[in-house]
Amino acid sequence: MNAIKISFLMLALMAIFVMVGYSFGGQGGMIIALVLAVAMNFFTYWFSDKVVLKMYRAREIQENDHPRLYRTVRRVVQAAQAPMPKVCIIPGRAPNAFATGRNPDNAAVAVTEGMLEMLTEDELEGVIGHEMAHILNRDMLIGTIAATFAGAIGVLASIARWGAIFGGFSRGDDRDGGIVGILVAAFVAPLMAMVLQMAISRQREYKADFTGGRITGKPLALASALAKLQRAPTRTLFSRNRATANLMIVNPLSGKGIMSWFSTHPPIEKRIERLKKQAKEEPYQSYAG
Repeated sequence: MNAIKISFLMLALMAIFVMVGYSFGGQGGMIIALVLAVAMNFFTYWFSDKVVLKMYRAREIQENDHPRLYRTVRRVVQAAQAPMPKVCIIPGRAPNAFATGRNPDNAAVAVTEGMLEMLTEDELEGVIGHEMAHILNRDMLIGTIAATFAGAIGVLASIARWGAIFGGFSRGDDRDGGIVGILVAAFVAPLMAMVLQMAISRQREYKADFTGGRITGKPLALASALAKLQRAPTRTLFSRNRATANLMIVNPLSGKGIMSWFSTHPPIEKRIERLKKQAKEEPYQSYAG
């Protein structure tokens, strides 16, 4: 099922990317966009984890560097009977975490200094369980692909908008769609990409919460961690990089009212409610049990 989701996401975002290329470049623009999309898919599959980790200046650690974090990751990995991922720390007070990588054998878990200071060991284990669930489900590849293409579509949309401002809408544009084509490239395509991200991302988070609770046997610890992260006032580190918001355990861009409709994550209150229900309904063992 996850392989189908990955294929669908890559094809759908590629189609949007190509559509944007056609809307302001005609057939030539479409061909260029298609070539770029294929190249981006290849690059994303093999190198996206390195790009995201570098974006946040994540530093890979060993056990001697931070025994508590490394010990927690190893304990969760053993419960899940999974390969040991790279363990990274992100500098900064903003509490958050994410997993990245193309498969369980090439994965990384990254947490911020702020999260390490804020959470108890049980809560940290709950968070790592959530991220390990993403790794086992190969969700981080889906999220990274979405982040890469959302960013690229946003760049193309900006080019289309600036092209309209400085190039005007000449009659010559009619052959390639004219005003309608540029409006699609500038506004509709980014919205379509965002909706596609949201549709897949929300269910991934619910599933990762549930699977993480099973791996660790501590769904209430994850619920407690989510409650703390929701109250945390510092999110600026991640809010500057909107395209990668869907990778985080807590969306740094989530808001109230209408803005919550455009969040890549479900409301934390609903996630906590589900985790509490899960704790009541299941006698917990390790994931391997």
